[in-house]
Amino acid sequence: MAMLEVRDLHVQFRTDDGLVKAVDGLSFDVDRGRTLGIVGESGSGKSVTSLAIMGLHRQGGDTEVTGQIKLDSEDLVSASPDRVRQLRGSKMAMIFQDPLSALHPYYTIGAQIVEAYRVHNKVSKQEARRRAVDLLGRVGIPQPAVRVDDYPHQFSGGMRQRAMIAMALSCDPELLIADEPTTALDVTVQAQILDLIVDLQAEFGSAVIIITHDLGVVAEVADDVLVMYAGRVAETGSANDVFRQPGHPYAWGLLGSMPRIDVARLDRLRPIRGTPPSLINVPSGCPFHPRCSYPPQVGGDRCTTEIPVLRETGPEHRVACHLTLGKQREIWAQLAPASAAAESGTAAEPGAAAEPGAAAVSGRAAAPAADVTEVDAT
Repeated sequence: MAMLEVRDLHVQFRTDDGLVKAVDGLSFDVDRGRTLGIVGESGSGKSVTSLAIMGLHRQGGDTEVTGQIKLDSEDLVSASPDRVRQLRGSKMAMIFQDPLSALHPYYTIGAQIVEAYRVHNKVSKQEARRRAVDLLGRVGIPQPAVRVDDYPHQFSGGMRQRAMIAMALSCDPELLIADEPTTALDVTVQAQILDLIVDLQAEFGSAVIIITHDLGVVAEVADDVLVMYAGRVAETGSANDVFRQPGHPYAWGLLGSMPRIDVARLDRLRPIRGTPPSLINVPSGCPFHPRCSYPPQVGGDRCTTEIPVLRETGPEHRVACHLTLGKQREIWAQLAPASAAAESGTAAEPGAAAEPGAAAVSGRAAAPAADVTEVDAT
C-alpha cells in the first residue's frame, strides 16, 4: 500500500466571477523512498494540490475540498483540523515556494525551527536549540551555532531555502512536499538544493513530492512524473516513460519547449501556443483542445465534446488523450527523431547521446555536482 493515496480530489473556490475548479478529479500514489514530480504551467493546480494535502485550505465558506487524501490509510479530508495539525510537521512537511515570505521576519531562524520542533516534541528550549543547530549544519549552512541567531534577511536566497528544508525536516517527516524549491535561485545553488533533498531523502527514507514547472528539476530527481493541466491529470508514469515516450500533446509541448544537450538543434524551440484556460470556464471536452494541433487526427468532435479518460499505454504509464496509441507513437517519433532512433536501436545523429531522455533535459547527469560554497548575504 502506498504511503500517500490521493483519490478523486476536487478543490473548488467560490468567487464573484464564478466557481474556480482548481483541482478536478486528481488521483495519484506516492510510495516511501520514491519521488513524484508534479509538473505543469502556472495555474494547472499543482500548488493547490499540495496545500490540500497539508490541510492548509480553509474548508467551508468559499472553499470546498472533496475526495480522499490518505496518509498511511488515514483520510485527511475527513479528519478534524486538530488531527491534521498534529500530523502537519511531524508526519508530513512542506518546503514553501518563497522562503522569504514563508519565514517570519521578526524572529530568528533558530527560534522558528525551535518552535516547529517543540510543537511536536516535549523537549526543553535548550534541547530544541541543539536540534536546530544540528539541522542547520546538516543542510550545509556554515557556522550553524552562530547563524542560528540570525534573521531571515541576513541569509542569502539559497541559505533561506536550506533553512526552510531544515525546519521541514526537524521532526523527521515521512512525507516531504517541495513546492518550487529552486525558484529564483541561480543554477549552481539549484543543483546544491536538489542534491541536498536527494541526500536527505536517502537518509530519512521519506516520500517526496517535487512541484515545479522546470522539467530539468524533474529529470534530475523524480522517479515518477505526473503532468497536470487545468486541474486534471494529462499524463502519469515513470520518469523514464514520460521523458522517452510521452503520449499527451501537452507533454510533447513541454518537452519541445526545453533545450536538449544531446542533439544539435537546427530549429527554434517549439512553444505551446495560446495560454492556459480559465479554471472558471474550462473548455468542454479535452481542456487542452484549443491549444492542440491534433484534433483533426482524432476525427469528429470527440476532442471538443468528450473528456478523455486515462488509458494505459504501458506498465504504470497512462495518458488522457483521444489519439490512439499508434498515432501517439507515430507523432512523437516525428517530433523527436533522435529519441525514436535510440528506442529502435538505430544510429542517431553524429554527436547525439545514445540515451536521450531525462538526462538530456536535466543537463547535469554527465557532470559531477559542483562543489561550491555558497556566499551569504551578510
